[in-house]
Amino acid sequence: MNVDEPGYRQKVYDLVRQIPRGKVMTYGQIAVILGEGYTPRTVGYVMHAANAENVPWQRVINSQGACSTGKMTLPTNLQQDMLESEGIVFNEKGRCDLNKYLWTPEDLEVEEESHPDLLEP
Repeated sequence: MNVDEPGYRQKVYDLVRQIPRGKVMTYGQIAVILGEGYTPRTVGYVMHAANAENVPWQRVINSQGACSTGKMTLPTNLQQDMLESEGIVFNEKGRCDLNKYLWTPEDLEVEEESHPDLLEP
């Protein structure tokens, strides 16, 4: 499957739409859940093109618990500001506590042994 195919993007957007307010997922976590053909980088590429009106793009962050869009959005730090308005707290280094805010779908059907580092904070 190609990253530019609508079905590829749709799978990412469908999963991201499930993330509850006040929770986040990481690019790598989404890639592992969606499986073969998805990487953290391609998930980021897809999220960069997300329609902000119907995909909560701000809820997808990097594996360090930080926003990767800081200097890419106007106003600067828009993503972090949006997440803070949902109740997510960031430290002085711009990171949130993934042990507290990371969300995993309840019906997750993925081989966790293959990538446990991407599924746990």
